[in-house]
Amino acid sequence: EGFTFTYLGYDGSDLGLSDYQQTWDLQRSVHARVAAGEIGPQVLFVQHPSVYTAGRRTRPEERPLDGTPVVDVDRGGKITYHGPGQLVGYPIVTLTRTYGPLEYVRRIEQAVIDTLAERYGVHGVRVEGRTGVWLPADDGRPERKICAIGVRVAKMTTMHGFALNVASQATGPFSSIIPCGIADAGVTSIQDETGRPAPRLAEVARAIEPQLERQLAFALTSGRPAA
Repeated sequence: EGFTFTYLGYDGSDLGLSDYQQTWDLQRSVHARVAAGEIGPQVLFVQHPSVYTAGRRTRPEERPLDGTPVVDVDRGGKITYHGPGQLVGYPIVTLTRTYGPLEYVRRIEQAVIDTLAERYGVHGVRVEGRTGVWLPADDGRPERKICAIGVRVAKMTTMHGFALNVASQATGPFSSIIPCGIADAGVTSIQDETGRPAPRLAEVARAIEPQLERQLAFALTSGRPAA
């Protein structure tokens, strides 16, 4: 028994829009079952309507003033945006003493980095002291974030996850906020970086599946009661 990948709102061609609050409620119920060892590791893939989510460290001046809804959430980090053209992945897996929260985040970053390089020819990197996947500064463009990561760990089991900008439409609304509290960097997408039409979100999710399975393989044994 391996990972279970669920494509929320999949209509046969791509992911529809899934309400943030309803998806968060679903995450919590799945989290309870994974944490209890009732089911194995899960990954939910989703596309949200436009919404800002504010982590616990968000300051008042970092909130948007454009009327878009803001949901206060129980993950680490600051404010970020979710919306159309962005693939959101919620891995719900049980960690171990060896593979704790920091190592988990590094492995999510690596899964995205490998997917971008192998499938789309986009060469993302890590930036010291900053979570997520970035493109290095070049040609007068600043460092720019292509994938944000924010997680919560409860009962040794993860919630929330990563948000990968696929279509360039996903990056526009970031101008209303200081994403993740970092003012001196930009945001970008697969479409912006390749100059080609944006791939479907479901296609990107399918490309990420084996990378997540490889990086998070420890989760296949971590939640099981010892025989």
